[in-house]
Amino acid sequence: MNKYVERLYNGIIKENPTFVLMLGMCPTLAVTSSAINGLGMGLSTTVVLVFANLLISIFRKKIPNGVRIPAFIVIVASLVTIVEFLLKAYIPVLSESLGVYIPLIVVNCIILGRAESFASKNEPVISIFDGLGMGLGFTLGLTIIGLIREILGAGTIFDAPVLTNIGYTPMTIFIMAPGAFLVLAFLVAGMNIIRKKMEEKGKPLAKPSGCITGGDCANCASAAGCTSPEKKEN
Repeated sequence: MNKYVERLYNGIIKENPTFVLMLGMCPTLAVTSSAINGLGMGLSTTVVLVFANLLISIFRKKIPNGVRIPAFIVIVASLVTIVEFLLKAYIPVLSESLGVYIPLIVVNCIILGRAESFASKNEPVISIFDGLGMGLGFTLGLTIIGLIREILGAGTIFDAPVLTNIGYTPMTIFIMAPGAFLVLAFLVAGMNIIRKKMEEKGKPLAKPSGCITGGDCANCASAAGCTSPEKKEN
């Protein structure tokens, strides 16, 4: 497989941030009350991911190792500020709906994880594809969750009435916090079934991990303090 296509495949399918690595759970649960919110949040994060990976890759040899994390945060924060201003200027309704979760992209573990584990060690072009793959995977996850919650909880799809026209009574619990946990739980359970089948075929997906670098402990450059069981074993 072409290395660029592989980075896209890894981010969207094999190492999907939402359903496989279980990263970025705060916005995943908080903003997905509708499909448009999930799509907007996912695409905003994708833009930041792509440009953060690009800039960090370009300056990877110039950033001193001792201040790399603060430098990454400054780069990401600058990009998030630009995205936030653009949303307020051109899509104010979406900006108001997403609220504080747009600024919180700065500390999204997906972005910092890819900066630390991939962009800071690879060339700019491959880093762009890595950020694009992870961003699209995150967008896909948020949009699917938002779509299911919106259909069940409001009877609409992208704010267009669908089920309500045929007498469906919306289950409002699905657009509330408990609904987010329920939908995510069923989707992750489904992904676990798919993962098991893939492992039986000899094509395992990445295992879930709470490590910000995606669980790739064999190539992890992080210092002490990592809580991943794989890191401890190594």
